[in-house]
Amino acid sequence: MLGKSYNLYNQSILIFMTKKERYENILNYFITNQPIAETELEYENPYQLLVAVILSAQCTDKRVNMVTPPLFQIYPTPQKLAQAEFDEVFPYIRSISYPNNKTKHLIGMAQMLVKDFEAKVPESIEDLVKLPGVGRKTANVIASVVYNQPAMAVDTHVFRVSARLGLTTAAKTPLQTEQQLVKNIPQEYIATAHHWLILHGRYICLARTPKCEECKISEFCKYYEKKQKLEK
Repeated sequence: MLGKSYNLYNQSILIFMTKKERYENILNYFITNQPIAETELEYENPYQLLVAVILSAQCTDKRVNMVTPPLFQIYPTPQKLAQAEFDEVFPYIRSISYPNNKTKHLIGMAQMLVKDFEAKVPESIEDLVKLPGVGRKTANVIASVVYNQPAMAVDTHVFRVSARLGLTTAAKTPLQTEQQLVKNIPQEYIATAHHWLILHGRYICLARTPKCEECKISEFCKYYEKKQKLEK
């Protein structure tokens, strides 16, 4: 455990909580109640995960998991995908968002893996972001999930949830969010915290209608604190 738990409310009067205490309470909750948190993308090796994460940009994991099995059956290795033509790959991912760009990215990514990395998915963020279709978020996912590095991938869920909870302050970009989270989360929890925040945003802290009444960490949440004040 990171430290003792703080109760925010004492006879309905808000007690001040420091950012350090907020982090401790939220992390302690997840460590205790959700010690194992993993990606919902289905994959069997680093290459498959890389393909799935590229496809998942602005698309649901559920949809990606429907598309990838037949794609991986035809293109089980980077070498096979690198030899493919656009019109051969496109039909497999046409139901994914932005299929034209992603088809080009997948083929280009596979070609670079074969040409520059001996068909192996690189470990470093610097090498990963060189691949077509791979931005910093995707690179961080691969680094943390595959290589267990303390990398924090920031998608829309992580960006929204961390701001609402009060884990980040005035972060205007994913990189600023990443930097604040990495600074305040103990290194051994960074990779898992990425999944905690994503899953919390996907199922509880929804963008338009957050389920504050169901949330188990609302007492540590700045958004909920403001909501309670407005309702009084």
